[in-house]
Amino acid sequence: MNRSLQFRLSIWLAACIILVTSGGVALSFALAFHEANEFQDDQLRQVAALVEYQHLRQTPLNAKSVLTGDDDTRVIIQMLHPENAGKESGATESGESALPLPPGLPDGMQTISIGNVDWRVFIKPAANDVRIAVAQPTAVRDEIAKDSALRTLIPLLLLVPLLIVLVGILIKQMFKPVKTLAMDLDARPEQELGLLDERNLPLEIKPFVAAINRLLARVERSVNVQRRFVADAAHELRSPLTALSLQTERLSETDMPTEARERVATLRQGIVRTQALINQLLALAHIHESKTDRHKSVSLQRVIRLVLEDLIPQAEQKQIDLGMADSTDIDITADEMEFRMLVKNLIDNAIRYTPANGRIDLAISVSEDLATLTIIDTGPGIHEDDRQRVFDAFFRVLGNEHAGSGLGLSIVKTAADHIGASIELSHANPSPPYGLSVAVKFKRFVAHPSTKS
Repeated sequence: MNRSLQFRLSIWLAACIILVTSGGVALSFALAFHEANEFQDDQLRQVAALVEYQHLRQTPLNAKSVLTGDDDTRVIIQMLHPENAGKESGATESGESALPLPPGLPDGMQTISIGNVDWRVFIKPAANDVRIAVAQPTAVRDEIAKDSALRTLIPLLLLVPLLIVLVGILIKQMFKPVKTLAMDLDARPEQELGLLDERNLPLEIKPFVAAINRLLARVERSVNVQRRFVADAAHELRSPLTALSLQTERLSETDMPTEARERVATLRQGIVRTQALINQLLALAHIHESKTDRHKSVSLQRVIRLVLEDLIPQAEQKQIDLGMADSTDIDITADEMEFRMLVKNLIDNAIRYTPANGRIDLAISVSEDLATLTIIDTGPGIHEDDRQRVFDAFFRVLGNEHAGSGLGLSIVKTAADHIGASIELSHANPSPPYGLSVAVKFKRFVAHPSTKS
């Protein structure tokens, strides 16, 4: 059973329209049919009055006159004299048989049956005890009445489908604010927990939307508490870890057995990895707390240069060829620190997973309504099944031996959502080593005048 409120409302309203219209049509037909018969009865009365006024003295005994015309307008006029009462009407002077009216018919309008044919007869008394009979077959009258009644129903019957269509359109229009609200809510990034707009909503829907807004507010408070806890914990851990790192460095400078020195080196690696994790947690907390009032126009080329200044030593240590393909540049409206973290994490991941003597190429391309930053490396790439999960916090691909916290791409995805960008991952080569191609696509950008489209 269809559970759509709009569909069910349309069906019920259409059924009610059809039901009420059917009753109206039947009533209208009955009234129109009755009015048409009344009108034809009036015509018979008028014909009788006209005959009495003009033709009474000139009409022979028992003469029958036929008002000529088509079958629908044929009317028979017959004079009834008192001396013929109780006798069957004979032949007229013209040789035509008079209508065999039953004797003793009362005056006025009546319906009689003659030879299995129903007649509507109006008898009007005139001078000299003569009576005028005006008759018409009821079949003809009924056909005329039906045609007249049906003609009155045609506009109403034609309006019923139009009314149903209009009702459907109106219902769809009334539900449009609800659909718009659902589309806006569906298009929101997962970090956006702002209140829904209650304007332009039907009164019946507002309590439901208000309840959703209260739920969103509670969820936002809960999420903010968790984020603040993570940020505060990371801040609190930085100082003791820094002190521990300094003590470990001093310890490594002292004389100790080889086995102890190896263990100290392992300890230092763990501390460095923990410090990197804390830094990334703080970066993630900063991105979550990012506000649009801190956004400004940022040059993508400038951000890339600043990031490369920090990461070139790592690339040189592995003898990786790292560079830009061209000088194309665009401006992005974003928090500059957040944008730098996005670019830095992408390039850092490329350096981390690209083997020694590998290659990393950066390029910016601009089309009419889209700008793309592409980062291509010669590393192992990411399997298609893992390309969505790598953006989850702390997720790491199985078999990955490189040091890392699993937060880099999560930071990248969160930052991209904040500035309205999208990220696509694909293989750089069709055969091993597949490499990885990362495309960051910007819909809102300003191309520099020298940029070719």
